[in-house]
Amino acid sequence: MQRVPETEAQGRIHTSAATVAVLPEVEDVEIEINPADLDFATYRSGGKGGQNVNKVETAVRITHKPSGIVVACQQERSQFQNRERAMKMLRAKLYEMKTLEQTASITAQRRLMVKSGDRSDKIRTYNFPQNRLTDHRIGLTLYNLTEILDGKLDDLIEQLKLADRAEKLQSSAG
Repeated sequence: MQRVPETEAQGRIHTSAATVAVLPEVEDVEIEINPADLDFATYRSGGKGGQNVNKVETAVRITHKPSGIVVACQQERSQFQNRERAMKMLRAKLYEMKTLEQTASITAQRRLMVKSGDRSDKIRTYNFPQNRLTDHRIGLTLYNLTEILDGKLDDLIEQLKLADRAEKLQSSAG
């Protein structure tokens, strides 16, 4: 961006650089667990609880085969309650795993898009003193910067589409 700040007494042009990455909106992670992917095991709980603990298999261990995650629960008095709590724990771990994967994917995508942020990586120049926008990728210069900043992007978008089509045609022909 090239501009003359109001505080600049001698009218010198100041140049700034910014990087912007446009990424898709992050979707909510939905966890679907296929019952065929689960191994259930029951066993006797350890610890306090008297005779009931020693003779009834109330503790539950669930193994999620695709991810290898194992959760166990022996906090409740019934096997059913322990099974429900273990499923909640498994769902939470799978949710965390999916969220981390999604974050890593977005981070990798951002790194590919942004480059170094150096001025030599310039894509577009916004020159306020000349009311000029230059897109360096396609060699386009427009002298209606104020209109573009007001949202009138039709000319710019059309030129970008034409350049994109020409590039695709050239790469498919070559």
